[in-house]
Amino acid sequence: MNREEFQQLQAPGARELIERHVAMDPADFVMRFRGRADMPARAIAEQIACRRKARKKLPELSKHNLLYTKLALEQASGEVAASFKAGLLSGGRMMDMSGGLGIDAFFFARRFREVVYCERDELLASVAGRNFRELGRSNIVTRIGDSVGELAEWPDDSFDWIYLDPARREREKRSVALEASSPDVVALHDLLLAKSRNFCVKASPLLETGALREKLPSLSEVMTVSVDGECKEVLLFCGRGTPRGLPVVIRAACLQAGREPFLVSDDEGDGNAILAGEPGEYLYEPDPAIIKARLTRVVAARFGLRFISPSVDYLTASRRVGEFPGRSFRIAETVVYKPKTFRKFLDVRGIGGASIQRRDFPLSPEEIRRKFRLKESDETYLFFTRDAAGALLCVRCSKR
Repeated sequence: MNREEFQQLQAPGARELIERHVAMDPADFVMRFRGRADMPARAIAEQIACRRKARKKLPELSKHNLLYTKLALEQASGEVAASFKAGLLSGGRMMDMSGGLGIDAFFFARRFREVVYCERDELLASVAGRNFRELGRSNIVTRIGDSVGELAEWPDDSFDWIYLDPARREREKRSVALEASSPDVVALHDLLLAKSRNFCVKASPLLETGALREKLPSLSEVMTVSVDGECKEVLLFCGRGTPRGLPVVIRAACLQAGREPFLVSDDEGDGNAILAGEPGEYLYEPDPAIIKARLTRVVAARFGLRFISPSVDYLTASRRVGEFPGRSFRIAETVVYKPKTFRKFLDVRGIGGASIQRRDFPLSPEEIRRKFRLKESDETYLFFTRDAAGALLCVRCSKR
């Protein structure tokens, strides 16, 4: 979408065309209407494609007459995560330094008297501003340009919160390091705390969280967030009042649309991993956000579950656990893994396909699949891991 197309898309006729052809294949739309001087066919096709994606990513907001760009929609927070995130922050004024499509800013605006939205891309800022008006949000102030320069012009103590979702690129390659992000939140640490009492960074789910306090001295909390079983982001909360002697609190939030979030924290305690003598009737794999936060022991203690192996995030019990945050399976049998006998095991049971999972096992799922000529199938689940003594093990399961 360019500036001219953006202006054309705001005409009533363009909206009518989008709504009338929303079920049409975007490529077919372009073929049918290209060459029409009165119609931005390519831009309308882009909106048709984006609306389909938005229905899943933004189920409520997409009911409104919003405009999108393909890249901005891909990079935007999903509605479930954005709404949850906004519920963690509140105050008078906040700044969103990584404006984008404005989804986070929209939800923050429900919790703050004023939100300052910053975006260096003039066209994207115009799209977001137009969407804010469509959604009836009058307390979002749009600033176009470099967000760091914008922040520097504000007096100290201007904000209650600053939010950053920095671009994670280094020399045209993806990078998860905070120092390689843009803006560089490590270099900006002191400026952020001068302008605001608190700030929150949305980091990559691949970020290693072990030594973050050395980079961000005011770090008080790390929260891993998943949506529908996929770890989406790591939130870093920093504030002026962070006690230097206290450890960083580690939390995990598992989100699903229409359900209460499952929350767990390391301040609930971190007991020893209780080992199962052998797997019970059920196998439980915690949500990726829990595993990322290294909180499997806390979850195991809360639900009374035991570890199949001390080094693996597979839990077991002889009873069904309701509302478990993760995946659960009924165990059919377990077998010691030895290549020759395992091939016979598969042949005897007529297993020619399976969903292959592995943790702390020397072969990758692809290597296992090639070695035993196993097709992909969701009728049988094979978990390759180790038992409590460290011996290689395969647990055959069915989905509960």
